[in-house]
Amino acid sequence: MNTARNVSLALMLLCCVAHLFASNAKWEALGTAVLSDNKEAWQPDLGNGYYKNPIINADYSDPDVCVGPSGTDYYLTASSFNCIPGLPILHSTDLVNWEIVAYALQEQVPTDTYDKPQHGKGVWAPSIRYHDGEFRIYWGDPDYGVYVVRAKEITGPWSKPHLVFAAKGVIDPTPLWDDDGRCYLVSAYAGSRARLNSVLAVRELNAEGTEAIGRPVIVFDGGQENHTSEGPKFYKRDGYYWIFCPAGGVAMGWQLAMRSRSPYGPYEAKKVLWQGNSDVNGPHQGAWIHTAAGEDWFIHFQDKGCYGRVLHLQPVDWSSGWPIMGDNGVPVSRCKKPKTTVDSKVINPQTSDEFNEPRLGLQWSWHANYKETFGQPTPYGFFRLYTVCNEEVGLPHPSLWNAPSLLLQKTPADSFTATTKVVLSAKEDGQQGGLVMMGRDYSAIVVRRVGDAFQLLRLTCIGADGNGQPTEQLIAKLEPTMRDSIRYSPAIHEQIYLRLKVETGGRTMFYYSADGKRYREAGPAFQMKEGKWIGAKFGYLCQQPTATANRGCLDIDWMRVTE
Repeated sequence: MNTARNVSLALMLLCCVAHLFASNAKWEALGTAVLSDNKEAWQPDLGNGYYKNPIINADYSDPDVCVGPSGTDYYLTASSFNCIPGLPILHSTDLVNWEIVAYALQEQVPTDTYDKPQHGKGVWAPSIRYHDGEFRIYWGDPDYGVYVVRAKEITGPWSKPHLVFAAKGVIDPTPLWDDDGRCYLVSAYAGSRARLNSVLAVRELNAEGTEAIGRPVIVFDGGQENHTSEGPKFYKRDGYYWIFCPAGGVAMGWQLAMRSRSPYGPYEAKKVLWQGNSDVNGPHQGAWIHTAAGEDWFIHFQDKGCYGRVLHLQPVDWSSGWPIMGDNGVPVSRCKKPKTTVDSKVINPQTSDEFNEPRLGLQWSWHANYKETFGQPTPYGFFRLYTVCNEEVGLPHPSLWNAPSLLLQKTPADSFTATTKVVLSAKEDGQQGGLVMMGRDYSAIVVRRVGDAFQLLRLTCIGADGNGQPTEQLIAKLEPTMRDSIRYSPAIHEQIYLRLKVETGGRTMFYYSADGKRYREAGPAFQMKEGKWIGAKFGYLCQQPTATANRGCLDIDWMRVTE
């Protein structure tokens, strides 16, 4: 703890008094606040040379993977839409164990658009490649065109977005550098913008891959049989140009592979992955990987509703001349791990955070371009969120759907528990902060200043994406755990432990505690709901009702996510 803070947490702990809880609340003994021996919420590595799917039980939609210059490092990126930082980069040495190592996009352009939440817009279906000593990530913004960012090292620094060509409705681009150095780009079309879909096109770029120099050529039309053909990936193998392409729609589709002796076709196509008798719906869209050990694998997503699109790993058999995936085209639930020539460690994408570093953890993102008034890390063992009003970005509607400053992360498993210790410091009436499960429907447990005390509230909004109105439920009245004694912009403070608990299927319960040992239920169960093209996300809100108030803050001591 640090005396340089506006309020000394050490003093708060000494002065902490009992909260005034509602008498009809139900106690639930959920363990102490120190969760040192808890296991990860999801673990795909079975520890016996085998793995289970999904390999990442979190929302990394439209994945693509490239092999780094070592030949044994694999790097994955995925759609990030309007979330910032965008273009997450995950690293693995065995295709099963992954961790977040960087983001390639720190600010979306044009900034005057993405400085406010633009749900479902932004980064669609990126492709990552290593070429000519550089990592490159291409993506299509359906409203502006095809962009690329570049870096010598996977952790950056990454260049600012470069517009390869402007176009409305061109999405899902993937480059291919041919043996003669020429560069071709395959892409699809968004029916919502271009008013055509199921069509794939190839055009030539300059050798640097930074500018279109050729006109597009239609190389595949899925028509009725393979409707919603999109998300193409471009490869070359044994003299054939290969396009891997999903079809049939996100939830119920399948994976195609098509080949030609020319980048411009004609292509012959074959279905290579489908649901079959498995419980993996819509298995498609992803990345083919050829490993240093000579094996072939395919990483794809599965749509799991409120959890978003989670990632599976399938073996690939080329013996027929076609890349047949899984078990003769049907997804496998368990499989022997890929062979590796280097040591690998059991690891998962980050979830828990002690906020002990003067930088934001890589699991967190915002719903719009970041502003420093949203919040900042500290070197004192906490992250500080400031109260923000939606009016500051020109969105007066009180729904959290319009809030740019939500600090959120992906759900890591079908069932998990997230517990946090926070202190709300409120300088003005109506300032609030707390824990939220965010999506098209959302629910949150918040501490709000009302007069000279606090209220603990459940905020719930059904149909937030359709201008649904949030409702409030009073859970308890709380006396401040500390008050400022000086007259300069004084605040009152509330230290509290908050918890959400998700069950398989997305049923979510909220809890609160004064001591981090005994927790009370905070209102009824809430059913998680996905966002726009993303799964539900959980994390923090910190708001105030007017744009002119002196800002309060929510100091986040830690977040611990467990099974």
